[in-house]
Amino acid sequence: MTETEFSRPVPLDTLGSTPSGLSIHADEAERAALARRFGLIALGGLAADLTLLRYEDSVTLTGRLRAQATQACVASAAPVEAAIDEPIALVFRPAPADGQPDEEIELGEGEMDVMFHDGLAIDVGEAVAQSLGLVLDPYPRAPEGEAALKHAGVKDETEAGPFAALAALKGKPKARDH
Repeated sequence: MTETEFSRPVPLDTLGSTPSGLSIHADEAERAALARRFGLIALGGLAADLTLLRYEDSVTLTGRLRAQATQACVASAAPVEAAIDEPIALVFRPAPADGQPDEEIELGEGEMDVMFHDGLAIDVGEAVAQSLGLVLDPYPRAPEGEAALKHAGVKDETEAGPFAALAALKGKPKARDH
């Protein structure tokens, strides 16, 4: 198992068919390392309350992820605070025999995300870290962000979308056939 910023390995032989609860919290050094990994200004808190359930060689992880993240606005670089409180659900499966995950795994609606384990342990900390990365806003905007974008000449969706061209034609006189 590779060491990560927020590693919380759970040996598979400690898990059974009865659900077991687990709460994890990132310390200051782990939060700083994760903030660097995800390009955050700061990660003020990261915790998760989880339930683990093993069935044969797979483990289902469900629970809640809570975090306090500060991101940089994409337009102005001003701090944007985010309070995250999201459900988390995924399944750990054995790594493929060749050591490489399948080229692509298609998940149907309602199916859980998949992570792989080495047959000895699962890393619930890394699962929580990856889940955090997925729920962060990829384009955070501070209130002054819109003004900064407008000042830079960037059009918003109402000015640049397909209906903007139709709106521009609305006030123009119609051409006449002669």
